[in-house]
Amino acid sequence: MRAGLVTAVAPLAWGTTYLVTEQLLPPDRPLFAALMRALPAGLLLLAVTRTLPRGSWWWKAVVLGVLNIGVFFPLVFLAAYGLPGGLAATVQAASPLVVMALAWPLIRERPTAVRVVSALVGLLGVGLLVLGSRDGVTALGLVGAFGSVAVSALGFVLVKRWAPPVGMLTLVSWQLVVGGLVLLPVALLVEGAPPAIDAPAAAGFLWIGVVGTIVAYYCWFHGLSRLPAGAVSLVGLLNPVTGTVLGVAFAAEAFGLTQALGMALVLGGVLAGQRRSRRSRRAAPPVATPEEPAVREPVLAGR
Repeated sequence: MRAGLVTAVAPLAWGTTYLVTEQLLPPDRPLFAALMRALPAGLLLLAVTRTLPRGSWWWKAVVLGVLNIGVFFPLVFLAAYGLPGGLAATVQAASPLVVMALAWPLIRERPTAVRVVSALVGLLGVGLLVLGSRDGVTALGLVGAFGSVAVSALGFVLVKRWAPPVGMLTLVSWQLVVGGLVLLPVALLVEGAPPAIDAPAAAGFLWIGVVGTIVAYYCWFHGLSRLPAGAVSLVGLLNPVTGTVLGVAFAAEAFGLTQALGMALVLGGVLAGQRRSRRSRRAAPPVATPEEPAVREPVLAGR
């Protein structure tokens, strides 16, 4: 139960990314936004954990950093700039099906009927939510949204397959630094010099860097180390719910009976999948991973 609640922090935080991007960050700079989200947070965490990869984990950290950060972040911001916040978030609800499809051959985690049905119910909810989000949709935004689902699903499954020998903060720091270093030359070549950053933009970068990145990824990988990949991916359906609620509350996005039904279906998919996962955990204890030293835990005590 606790692992599921901790994991839920991640999609709730990620669901705010779209609104923060639209309202606070410099316009039309997805690569710079991705760089600012990844590299400062990664360097901060690396300074705290003071642990470098060893052996095969040098190349594994590079692969995970490129997938989960270096490619994923620009795609997320491309979606945030090219789609309404609610729609951009709801596309992420396709992730459970992709994760389950990859988890079967890569980590021999066969999807249960309950989880597949739960994912399909959530996807139906996505369709209903999308019906009310036609304005502001671009082709690049859709490419970013669906592309982010594919690369993140592969990266998350690989985290389960490789079973990191370090704590979650260390794993997150490696990925953020690798992803940030990949993004740095690309952002400079494609978008040029950094834009001016005013007070709202600074607040936006601080939010997505600390809450939407450090806290969220710690909680997400915490869940992946203790729960089946399919169950964790279903928790990710809380992302579109957060994005839609914030889009309606702060960006005047459309919300009616159709969208309410879609949200109910998404939430139903989350709850159905988690009820199944709790029964499964009683039969099979979770896989434990090394924890960070207790002295470092206060870094995320406010989560």
